[in-house]
Amino acid sequence: MARLRSANGCPWDREQTHQSIRHNLIEECYEALDALDTGEMDAFRDELGDLLLQIVFHAQMAREAGKFDFDGVAKSICGKLIRRHPHVFGNKQARNSAEVLKQWEHIKKSEKNAHSIVHFEDLPKHLPALLKADKVQRKVARVGFDWKSANEVVEKIAEELRELTAALAAGDRKEFEEELGDLLFATVNLARFENLQAEELLNCSVAKFVKRFQQVEKAVQSSGRRLEDCSLKELDALWESAKKPRRCRRALASVVARR
Repeated sequence: MARLRSANGCPWDREQTHQSIRHNLIEECYEALDALDTGEMDAFRDELGDLLLQIVFHAQMAREAGKFDFDGVAKSICGKLIRRHPHVFGNKQARNSAEVLKQWEHIKKSEKNAHSIVHFEDLPKHLPALLKADKVQRKVARVGFDWKSANEVVEKIAEELRELTAALAAGDRKEFEEELGDLLFATVNLARFENLQAEELLNCSVAKFVKRFQQVEKAVQSSGRRLEDCSLKELDALWESAKKPRRCRRALASVVARR
């Protein structure tokens, strides 16, 4: 990267700044996760390399500006890992993961300021909302601010749904938007309480929806028609078919083709 950024290097690489390539950090993270989900370790390795490139790129630009370098980045995280794992590198005790996380937050607070509110200081502004909600909820849960059971969270979801319905009936748009957000937050809480990731659950549901609708589209196209030419009743029937075993889907598709 130092050579690419040099006077005889690559014009594009020399032109870049921290801001011009900032979006690549997010994109490369998601591409690495996509590769991980496929189970193809070679692809995952390659995507981790692309992600590492972003770190090297930013470190090189910082080095040129006299701020820090890649070695400084590595030393910084090593120091943090040692400080926040005194049960490994020191004489502290941590019997389970819960104690480790509690200790981690305590050490982080002492590093910042013993009297400051630090629970949300490191909350990334650009984190996707579902992930951000999960992170916020997990942080406060570590200090004991949490539900006692999943049933309590379900009751909270039901309460938020009632309030949402009331806002919709009243025609109060602002209240409706707020209640809808509260419902989403409560739903994330249920996923988090059951040690699940709402972001991943929603991604799975989106993927399932896309797959089923593609089956609907394929059935319509095989009949020589367009989606726009079908009634909602026909699309609903095809949708229900897409949710059934493959043999049943083929039977319904043949009926559509005979229309």
